[in-house]
Amino acid sequence: MIRRPPRSTLSSSSAASDVYKRQVSTQSTGILHPHTSNSTMGKRSRALDMLHPIAEEEKKKHKLKRLVQSPNSFFMDVKCPGCFHITPVFRHAQTVVFCSACSTALCQPTGGKCRLTEGCSYRKKVDGGR
Repeated sequence: MIRRPPRSTLSSSSAASDVYKRQVSTQSTGILHPHTSNSTMGKRSRALDMLHPIAEEEKKKHKLKRLVQSPNSFFMDVKCPGCFHITPVFRHAQTVVFCSACSTALCQPTGGKCRLTEGCSYRKKVDGGR
């Protein structure tokens, strides 16, 4: 679908008409990868595949802008270094989490992702059902 400039802009040199001109020229040549510049066009000119995005580029996108929306946060199983008890912890925990067996601090909040105490190990919790 070709976007036309709005009727309120009567000037032929408006920004809306420039968008229209760019769209007409990209339809004839094909849409190139968004990170391709004019200097590297010969080296890396492939069409943008919307159905099969590159995994590295998907990770960089905002969680709502991905092809399939997915959160950046997750739950993890943290193993206590003292008693080897496993405690479930949210990756973006906002409070100090203590081991339920020996009361050792497992993680400290940082404002984003929580920082694990030295010696603690973790694994990403698998989604095993509801």
